[in-house]
Amino acid sequence: MASSEPAGKVRHINTDVISRIARFSDGVVIEGTVRTLRTSGIPGFRRDGTLPSDFGEQANCAWENIAGILAAAGMSVANIVSVTHYLVRREDLPLYRRICEEQLGACRPTSMLLFAAGLPWPEMLVELQVEAVDEKTGPQQA
Repeated sequence: MASSEPAGKVRHINTDVISRIARFSDGVVIEGTVRTLRTSGIPGFRRDGTLPSDFGEQANCAWENIAGILAAAGMSVANIVSVTHYLVRREDLPLYRRICEEQLGACRPTSMLLFAAGLPWPEMLVELQVEAVDEKTGPQQA
């Protein structure tokens, strides 16, 4: 019988981003033969908890928040294997593509871009969800 529980140790990452919206973890690290990080949908809050009105600043803040969650998991942008991007306005796409190029650098994860009718707060214009993998494991498992 299949289990809904992930194999290995689970560690919750909380950097105080998603807690501004709901009672979820910013990310969850699953440790097994590889370490896998899955994030919640991460919006572009500034570190002080405010939400910029400018799309470009929201997008950069969302990527900075992702970088903080990756760092808390002992990973970096280079570990990202998949990104789901949620944008509210199509006209933001050209700027967002440039921001992604800057933020991802040489990393080339899989990608899914969706245009949403809205996000949890009406002022939110972008939200990111990533999966990252680190093949370097901690203590060897039997």
